[in-house]
Amino acid sequence: MPQPTSLISSDPAPKDNAHRSLATFMSDYGIVVAFIVLCAVLSVVSPYFLGVNNLLNVLRQVSINGVLAIGMTFVILTRGIDLSVGSVMAFAAMVAASFAGTSAGYPLILPILLGLGAGLALGCVNGVMVARFAIPPFVMTLGMLSMARGLTYIYSDGMPISSLSSSFLWLGQGMVAGIPVPVLLFAMVFALAWFTLRYTAFGRYVYAVGGNPAASRLSGIDVRRITFAVYAISGILCGLAGLMIAARTSAALPQAGVAYELDAIAAVVIGGTSLAGGKGRIVGTLFGVLIIGVINNGLDLLGVSSFYQQLVKGAIIVVAVMLDRSRLSNA
Repeated sequence: MPQPTSLISSDPAPKDNAHRSLATFMSDYGIVVAFIVLCAVLSVVSPYFLGVNNLLNVLRQVSINGVLAIGMTFVILTRGIDLSVGSVMAFAAMVAASFAGTSAGYPLILPILLGLGAGLALGCVNGVMVARFAIPPFVMTLGMLSMARGLTYIYSDGMPISSLSSSFLWLGQGMVAGIPVPVLLFAMVFALAWFTLRYTAFGRYVYAVGGNPAASRLSGIDVRRITFAVYAISGILCGLAGLMIAARTSAALPQAGVAYELDAIAAVVIGGTSLAGGKGRIVGTLFGVLIIGVINNGLDLLGVSSFYQQLVKGAIIVVAVMLDRSRLSNA
């Protein structure tokens, strides 16, 4: 007599559910796990890693890249890319520093507004050319990378600007309740970006445009306006990063920010934002920034050459992109 099916066959559902649960957990929190493991390993191999001064130094170091990476997150979520962030940051720093000298006598608000405005202006140029004239983001921002660097050298005649006022230097070197001011600025930008992407209509439109531009257009979303806006956001955050780097180094250098776009893109991709657009979280970018900063700091503590640091960083980017492509193919 045939036995009941439930007695002669095993149900694979629990194992499949466990596998899916693990995959979901790693997709959501894998970056956090990776960060914790990395910190644990470095704390073992270097007794100085967990020192308060060293941790504050790591946070101070990552704050500038963090601000750039947040702007880059908005751009990449819409299927774009911004290769000009390092050059735009340098131009904004130069403009701000030219009005922040000890002999200039201008109030602090003026160099701040001019630095932010310089970054915003170049970001708007990127946005107009990409959104209105349909120039591919890679091409447009690659061109802006060169143009902004040229503007920086022209504006400064190739010379650094130093002797900045103490009030301006506070933006990069000051402390509030024992926390570096750049870290506080980064935290405020992160909180604002997180709220915008999670709780506002604009944030939902950013994801929609990146997920399916054609469907977004048919549903009534102004795709051009959203595209323009994300490049403007990236530009004004480049301006803020320019203020921070000039204040931190006590000078605006025409060669500042070279290759910073690579660190920003790396942080976004490592954080799980898809280069195909429409998928990603600002929290992931935060941990991507922290992972890059911790790796750089750990290798410095271990005395590893900066040449090898570039090799490690490049390998991490490649692995992150491979994982992104794997997620897309399995979706």
